[in-house]
Amino acid sequence: MTTLEIIGGVAILVLSLIIIILCLSQEQKSQDSMTAALTGASADSFYGKNEGRTKEAILAKITRTLSILLFAVVLAVNIIPIFKK
Repeated sequence: MTTLEIIGGVAILVLSLIIIILCLSQEQKSQDSMTAALTGASADSFYGKNEGRTKEAILAKITRTLSILLFAVVLAVNIIPIFKK
């Protein structure tokens, strides 16, 4: 194993653990869509009113960003050794 593969593997492991912790710390979305349709609930969401400044919105943005970073690291670890040959 090369140094790049070891560093990439450690980065993948750390990013994966952080993403798991962030996903577990987020609240689950309720499945009240049918109830809302029957009762005439408002279409305005709390997220829309506060423009994503809630704890849940921040956690979702961080999770999304780290997931994209994880995808990029996995691609880099698998593609770079092909070009080094």
